[in-house]
Amino acid sequence: MSAAQDPRAVHTREAMRTAFLKLLEEKPLDQISIRDIAARAGISYVTFFRHHPTKESLLHAIAADQVRRLSELMLPALEADDTRTASVNLCTYVDSHRKLWSTLLTGGAAAVLREELLKQASDVASSRSNPDNWLPPELAVTFNVTCTIELLSWWLRQKRPVSIERVAEIQERIIINPTVAADRNWAQRAKTKRARRS
Repeated sequence: MSAAQDPRAVHTREAMRTAFLKLLEEKPLDQISIRDIAARAGISYVTFFRHHPTKESLLHAIAADQVRRLSELMLPALEADDTRTASVNLCTYVDSHRKLWSTLLTGGAAAVLREELLKQASDVASSRSNPDNWLPPELAVTFNVTCTIELLSWWLRQKRPVSIERVAEIQERIIINPTVAADRNWAQRAKTKRARRS
């Protein structure tokens, strides 16, 4: 059995994540120490370092896991050109993990979450980029990720509930569709121009 699968190691990693997220609910990231995390998790200071070299490394691991889960929910719909389902899947997941996402987005982890989303979205975009697109893929990814994080942050701060469907519609209509439509229109115009020249 590898160390990653050892039940004690799994339990320790989960305790560290839970402790860190609870601390992020209480105070900003820069005020949380590794000793705070270890004490809250019920582990020794040295044990923390067996799993992560820094608290930022732990935060990156949490963000990477959340982004990976979002990707698994959204990519099949996006590949099927179903932007509405992709948006609903995103919002449903965030809503069902509202406390976690509120903590990540308002507890000083928004920049880490954005960085991880950009990294994973850029990997996907580079494998699907079309050289005929007028909008550079890295710019489209940056726009979509930044706007989505702002939308989710806004949603999670609302005092009066905003439905999943409404937030998904906003994301689809003002974030996803404009870049998708721009690329489709540009590709269609480029194809028409090439056909006229032949």
